[in-house]
Amino acid sequence: MMHAQGKLILIKSIHTLVWLFFNVVIFYLLYAVVSNQIDIWVWICIGLLVMEGLILLIFKSVCPITLVARKYSDSQKDNFDIFLPNWLAKYNKLIYTTIVGIALLILIYRLLTNP
Repeated sequence: MMHAQGKLILIKSIHTLVWLFFNVVIFYLLYAVVSNQIDIWVWICIGLLVMEGLILLIFKSVCPITLVARKYSDSQKDNFDIFLPNWLAKYNKLIYTTIVGIALLILIYRLLTNP
C-alpha cells in the first residue's frame, strides 16, 4: 500500500500532466488565432477550456485535484499539489485566464474581419 507521501507525489505528477495538457490547448489556441489558422482544433480547445472553467466554477475556483491532494498535505504553499515554481502556481489562473482572454479577443476579431 502506498504511503501518504507517495500518494501526494502521484497526485502532483497527474496534476502537472493535466497542467501541461492545458498549456498545449491554450498555446495552440493562441497560435491558431494569431496566425489566422482557425480550424476544428480551435473549437475543440475552446470546448476543453469551457469544460475546465465549468469544473472550476463548480468547485469554487479550486481544482478538484487540489482537493484530493489536500488529504495528503497540510502545506500552505501554492505549489504543494503540483510540480511548478510557487510563484507560477500562485498566479497560474491569472496568467492563463489573461492569455485565453487575449486569444478569444483575437478570435473574435478574426471572425468579424475575415470574409
